[in-house]
Amino acid sequence: MSSLLLLLRNGRRAVSLIRGGRTATEALSGVHPVARRFIIDMSYSAHFMDFNGSSIPSSMKKLIVNKLSPNFREAVSTQTVAVPTPGDADLLVRNRFVGINASDINYSAGRYDPSVKPPFDTGFEGIGEVVGLGLSASSSHTVGDTVAYFGSGAFAEYTVVPAKESVPVPAVKPEFLTLLVSGATAYIALKRLGDLAKGETVLVTAAAGGTGQFAVQFAKQAGCHVIGTCSSNEKAGFLKSIGCDRPINYTTEDLAKTLRKEYPKGIDVVYESVGGSVFELAVNSLANKGRLIVIGFISGYQTASGIPPFRGGTLPVKLLQKSASIRGFFLPHFLNDYREALGSMMQMYAKGKLVCEVDCGDLAQEGRFVGLESVFRAVDYMYAGKNLGKVVVEVAPPPVSNSKL
Repeated sequence: MSSLLLLLRNGRRAVSLIRGGRTATEALSGVHPVARRFIIDMSYSAHFMDFNGSSIPSSMKKLIVNKLSPNFREAVSTQTVAVPTPGDADLLVRNRFVGINASDINYSAGRYDPSVKPPFDTGFEGIGEVVGLGLSASSSHTVGDTVAYFGSGAFAEYTVVPAKESVPVPAVKPEFLTLLVSGATAYIALKRLGDLAKGETVLVTAAAGGTGQFAVQFAKQAGCHVIGTCSSNEKAGFLKSIGCDRPINYTTEDLAKTLRKEYPKGIDVVYESVGGSVFELAVNSLANKGRLIVIGFISGYQTASGIPPFRGGTLPVKLLQKSASIRGFFLPHFLNDYREALGSMMQMYAKGKLVCEVDCGDLAQEGRFVGLESVFRAVDYMYAGKNLGKVVVEVAPPPVSNSKL
């Protein structure tokens, strides 16, 4: 706050920080001799000196973990808190869309960092507009910028995001949100751990889900034959539309028998996110020198331990007999690859070479996921296996005023 007040009192300082060489008088009066983009938006300074007269409300809703539990509704509550003020190198983002991930309940159960105790924020990814920023952050951003981000605290109407961790996006579209965690996981995991070669056979479990849809497309781009598991004919049709060679609806076909009959030589690469019996089947279906990439095991997340049962006594023998391997993938361990992955995927999407399927709950029993409270329904919807694509909630911040500040 003191740095902003100092800026307002020092005309020369203000002029030096405004792109285009405008005078302090022009800057403060809002005169625009030419169409230029501000590094510092003077109205932002007024916003934070006077919440009541600004377009930024004084309070907001956010979701907070109050109790460690894999039951999201039991662990998390909606609270009304003050809208945070960004630090010197931060952005204040008004969230328009937030993403739902299977790992949201792992986080609410405290499984990622046992040292973190409630209460704490939740939600991994968001997209929206910059409505406030710190002085240092203004060198690269301005009020009105559209950004996405991957970090904790996304389940809120407003989130403070370090400017260096934000990702500029051309528009506030939920499709860009699908790339932050789901797309990046598939892109990096297959690139770094899959060692894909043209002509190989790739099995993607939960293929019509948030991350599975991307694994299917990236494997096809690598020239592979792709098999995808799903739970409905509608999802099977979607998988065909994005290039999956052999969708398998496991509710109408026996997955194990189908793989044995149609792929007797085994599977070269498995992108696995289900766990339990599906993981065991994947191990048994590996070809010689096969690679099984574990990106999750959603079938166990809602249990007390978070881990599905697995009979692994003969696992070393099975891997040895086939010179096969199991490779674990956790996105935070591969952040050095993140920027390149995101940039590449955004280019693919812009060129029409990548489908980013979004499920905002339009077909859900209670309707579209709108408002922060809808996060609870969206988590339930995903765990019921009803989603086709990435589950996204449209956040509706409080109405803004018509203040001229």
